[in-house]
Amino acid sequence: MNKITITRMADILAKHVDDHPKYGFAKQAVTPSVHKYEVASPREGNQTVVAFYTLPPGKSNYPFHYHTTNEEVFYVIAGCGELESNDGMFPITAGDVIVCPAGEAGAHKITNTHPTDALVYLDVDTNQTPDIAYYPRTGKVGIRHAGGMRDNFLLGSNVAYYDGEDE
Repeated sequence: MNKITITRMADILAKHVDDHPKYGFAKQAVTPSVHKYEVASPREGNQTVVAFYTLPPGKSNYPFHYHTTNEEVFYVIAGCGELESNDGMFPITAGDVIVCPAGEAGAHKITNTHPTDALVYLDVDTNQTPDIAYYPRTGKVGIRHAGGMRDNFLLGSNVAYYDGEDE
């Protein structure tokens, strides 16, 4: 992004992601999310990625995870929910700001706990690559890198350094 952006949530088309019973949301990207990892070089994309999220009742944004490189900041606009962290569960409500540092201490998951109302928040992320996301409960690791790499692996499925290099 090479210019100042002024917009309103109501002016941004929502993309719905709801293909899982526990996870689902509507995302309204303020900055083009394509720039997050699909640029040719980390210097070509935005230094931050900004989006509005709307979580339906009972849904979470993403599985419990943390990033090794990027930080995330959430500002709760409306509704109420719960933040899961390594330090436990914390109620969140409109007006709360949540700062998740890079590293294990920043592990988090947001869930809408209200039976009928949506949870709406603004998500601001730093945008540095490569970034590795760890999912401690499931033993997954996600590798994100400029050039479009967005792959997930199970920890422990690694191969030897010279495996397949017999040519």
